[in-house]
Amino acid sequence: MATTTAAQKRAQAKAEYDAFLAQCPSRKLLDRIADKWVTLIVTALGGWRPDTGPGEPGPLRYSELSRLLAGVSQKMLTQTLRNLERDGLVTRTVEPTVPVTVTYELTELGLSLREMMGGIKSWAQNNMDEVLANRDKYDTRVA
Repeated sequence: MATTTAAQKRAQAKAEYDAFLAQCPSRKLLDRIADKWVTLIVTALGGWRPDTGPGEPGPLRYSELSRLLAGVSQKMLTQTLRNLERDGLVTRTVEPTVPVTVTYELTELGLSLREMMGGIKSWAQNNMDEVLANRDKYDTRVA
């Protein structure tokens, strides 16, 4: 019986990821990245700004993110940033200043998700009128 190395086992497991299967761990990742706050955080750290549109990715302070993401609670922003850091999508840097400065930035993995998230955000914004019209049409038909 041939033995397999850890690298071979990881490669085999990676080849077997199938989000259509209930036990696939990629489902939890899909849950994470399908969240609205994740989408908005990734696009904000990816350089998108409400006043200027797309730009270069770069670090943002917690307070800057909080201002950009209207309606996000402190708890939700903190929790989402921690989860993104845990998944390796965001890095957290603490500067020993007075007061302490904390910045967040996309990692290479996070940058690879940036364009797709920006596309989803743009699609939602660009198609909202049609979606609302369809909802109204559906609701009047069903009621």
